[in-house]
Amino acid sequence: MKSKLKNILISFILIITIEIILSPVIFFELGITFPHVGLLYVLGLLLGPYGALGATLGNLLLDIIAGYSPRIIIPSAIFTFGISYLAYKLWYSGFKAEKITKPQLDTVYHIFLFISSIIICGFIYSIVHGLLFGLFIDLDVIEDMLIIYFINFTNLAFIFGILGIWLSKKIDFITTPKKSKRSINQKVYRVLICLLIITTVLSLLSIIIDIDNNIIIGELTLIGILLFCYLTKPLEYEIESYDKNRIIEKIINNFLIITVTIAIIGLAISIFAYNYIINTNANFFIMSMPGFIITDIILAIFFIPSMIILKYIENKVITPISRFSEIKPFIKENEKIESEGLVNIYSNYINENNEIGTLAQSYTDLIEHNNKYIENINEIEGEKKRVEAELDIATKIQAASLPTKALETNEFTVNGYSHPAKEVGGDFFDYYMLDEDNLAIIIGDASGKGIPAALLTMITQVMVKQMLKHDNDPSKVLYSLNNQLSENNPQSMFLTLWLGIYNKSTKKLTFSNAGHNPPLIKENNEFRYLNIDPGLVLGLMDNYDYINEEITLTDQLVLYTDGITDANNLQEEMYSEDRLLEFFNEFESNDDPIKPLLNDINIFTGDAKQFDDMTLLYIKIK
Repeated sequence: MKSKLKNILISFILIITIEIILSPVIFFELGITFPHVGLLYVLGLLLGPYGALGATLGNLLLDIIAGYSPRIIIPSAIFTFGISYLAYKLWYSGFKAEKITKPQLDTVYHIFLFISSIIICGFIYSIVHGLLFGLFIDLDVIEDMLIIYFINFTNLAFIFGILGIWLSKKIDFITTPKKSKRSINQKVYRVLICLLIITTVLSLLSIIIDIDNNIIIGELTLIGILLFCYLTKPLEYEIESYDKNRIIEKIINNFLIITVTIAIIGLAISIFAYNYIINTNANFFIMSMPGFIITDIILAIFFIPSMIILKYIENKVITPISRFSEIKPFIKENEKIESEGLVNIYSNYINENNEIGTLAQSYTDLIEHNNKYIENINEIEGEKKRVEAELDIATKIQAASLPTKALETNEFTVNGYSHPAKEVGGDFFDYYMLDEDNLAIIIGDASGKGIPAALLTMITQVMVKQMLKHDNDPSKVLYSLNNQLSENNPQSMFLTLWLGIYNKSTKKLTFSNAGHNPPLIKENNEFRYLNIDPGLVLGLMDNYDYINEEITLTDQLVLYTDGITDANNLQEEMYSEDRLLEFFNEFESNDDPIKPLLNDINIFTGDAKQFDDMTLLYIKIK
């Protein structure tokens, strides 16, 4: 209720205010005879039926002040309300099959709707009031009043309408109708508006010829009936929000700014030409309304060709670009574009031999290529998941092939750890009792990483186990193993391997080395690197003679792969053999050293990514 009353008061005050502001002689000389009539259209358009009511009340008060008799004031007020309300109905009537928005001058269609509804309302208003003046005042002034009302109404409605719509973008005060629940027969209302216009045109023709009061009354009655019947038309569509920052809207805004500028220039010309005009034998209407007449002539010369050009630009450039932008909601990450509807849109422009045709062809090609790419990606993702599943199985198989628990006896403890840089790795270790006295200790590091290296280490691990069943001599085992790996090795893969046999009774450790890092040995409460024969890596050259070495193991022995010592930090520094040696010399606990060592390495490397497998194995003599 407050908003309805507010609309009535705003409209009422604006009508009175504009009449006062534009009533001085200078405006009268330019032809602004009824300065408030243009507001009747604008207030009805923007504020709806209650805006139309407020405008009608303001107009009624002005008529009373002007001294018109009640017999002309009352029908004038009725028609004023109907015509002001008609502006509102015409905008939301849905003449064209596109979305209905609040009054906006953002497309050529909306400009056409804006101007055509001004002309319709102004035409009906001027005819009605011309007939009312002829009926109740003087028949001789009908034609003059009709033209004066029409020119005032249309010009001022155009100016005030543009200003009002621009202001509504800053302050949202527009009243919009709600979609009606009752059904509507569009044809009936189209017939009504056509009959209303035809009847008004016929009334104009009757003015030209001799006319009597009975005909005038009949024409006014018929116009009133058709007008108010059309005003009962319900809204068939939802009011949608308009798209902001569209190219065509910016073009039209600039066009309207130029139009207003030209109108100002026309008014300026009419002001300076006024004294010349009144001293000539110019037409009565040019003399009485020089501001509007001169401005309208200038605008007509500019406006009509410009509208044709704008319509061409909208149809040939803006509309295709707007259609192309419809692709946005269809684009979703890692999903195919639902192309059927979009390709149909773009295919309408493909045959055009210009940039739009090229753009349309590019869009259709892009959609096709994108969908094929997504299909390929989906296939790759499916294959990737299959590979990941297989790698997961391979990881579990490789982990199961390594010792999972420390081996503890009354004489020694042996334990190990391995962490691959990828899902599977090229490092391995093993330890197990060959018989009651002898313990086999093995550590190896294959070249490369991933699946190829993992296959080589697992094959090697199995072969070593089989060979140790028949021969406990480490050098002979490495000799046979090297020959078998070298026999069929087209990829020239190799691995380092250290193999030792520890006898718990004699405490002798017999070992042979195939290119592996020298172990750390603890003697006299201090760790040092054991000086051993480096040997040759396995798999590159057959018939290489490996040698056995023997030491008495009384304390600890630590074996490792180069993934431990080559671990890098963010400054690309390596953990190094020196840090490894320093760690074991400072580690005084009798606990398992694996976790503390790994923690020390993690502190050193920080967030740096590691690219090599890490494996550690140690034996502690009790």
